[in-house]
Amino acid sequence: MKKTLLTCLICASLLSLCSCSGNSPVQTAGSSSEAQNDNGIEQVTLKVWAEEAAFDTMNEMIESFKEAHRGEAEFNITIEQNLDSKTKDVILGDVHNGADVFPLPDDQLSAMAAAGVLSAIPNQEEVSAANTAESVAAASINGVMYAYPMTADNGYFLYYNKKFLNESDVSSLERILEVCEEKNKEFSMEFNSGWYMYSFFGNTGLELGLNDDGVTNYCTWNSTDNSIKGADVVNRMMELTSSPAFVNRADGDLPAALASGKVIAAISGVWNSTDVEKAFGSDYGACKLPTYQVAGKQVQMASFTGFKMMGVNYYSEHLEWAHKLADWFTNEQNQTLSFEKRNIGPANKNAAASDAVSKVAAIQAVIAQSEYGKLQRVGNKFWTPCVEFADNILAGNPSHLSAQKMADNLVKEITASVID
Repeated sequence: MKKTLLTCLICASLLSLCSCSGNSPVQTAGSSSEAQNDNGIEQVTLKVWAEEAAFDTMNEMIESFKEAHRGEAEFNITIEQNLDSKTKDVILGDVHNGADVFPLPDDQLSAMAAAGVLSAIPNQEEVSAANTAESVAAASINGVMYAYPMTADNGYFLYYNKKFLNESDVSSLERILEVCEEKNKEFSMEFNSGWYMYSFFGNTGLELGLNDDGVTNYCTWNSTDNSIKGADVVNRMMELTSSPAFVNRADGDLPAALASGKVIAAISGVWNSTDVEKAFGSDYGACKLPTYQVAGKQVQMASFTGFKMMGVNYYSEHLEWAHKLADWFTNEQNQTLSFEKRNIGPANKNAAASDAVSKVAAIQAVIAQSEYGKLQRVGNKFWTPCVEFADNILAGNPSHLSAQKMADNLVKEITASVID
């Protein structure tokens, strides 16, 4: 019942968001607790969420923030561990006890803004000018920015071992599989994940997206009218995955597989770059995804592009300072620091244009693939049907369904009502 009520709240709020003009005034001021110390200086307590791997870097940023604002307030800023992927669920569960400042992936933005937990940023023009257009779009709804762009590398691409594959080989998935079969090696991807499986459908002219209600999906992956039909894609997926070299593998299991020496090509993201480089050594390569052949055409594999950003809790007791801290975390200086310390691809234009960033193969591969990518804007009904659909393909379609029936079943589930 609670889940149904929350869904209704989000739906109603989204309708309100959709009706707002990007030029409408945005309220960003919340309640403020202005406790002061004995010297009359404001005492500011802020809670920040971050993943454990980011603690050291974030603490360094916090110390520089305190130094930059020395004498303006007495700060007590703490970091608590929270997975970025869980930010939406955790804060919607208890917004008043949530962090004042928190990172979130772009696909969580709409639901959080609709629920009223994000405070729109006050210096939108300045932040927009400093960051890439794509990252700004990802942080915006109807022209209003609800978060500060932080990273531009939350996507996927192809890693490959140059000892076995050259630049010509990696231009086509068919050739990659051919070489893998010849060398008794593996091509690895998490095929039974909707996030990665999208790569086969994305640039075929078949459509997928979020309806105006912000909750349900539209999907034409079963189309019989498109020049590339849904059944064409399904049939080709069954053919490609039947190769002994094509290995479905959870992304988290890739590092161990790389260490074994069996994998010479894999679809993944920057988070695995250290393990890939360690496994491939001087033969380490990274590039955009390959093309694949379907319905007599060579189609560029697509991807979901992704960005991470810093949000501010609308109910923060120190809203103005929370915004200043989020802005600080994501400025040019600190996006550069995140790159230097953690190899994270910056959204800031100047930081991204640096010579150091240009030399990182994984980040350059993300940038190259982004031309063929799309922001992940799908409702929750997308994910489970994709797992079931892909698992059926990997099992060899034991029920012997036609490709059209498989596509029809998939689309029916993806586009289902949220209360079904």
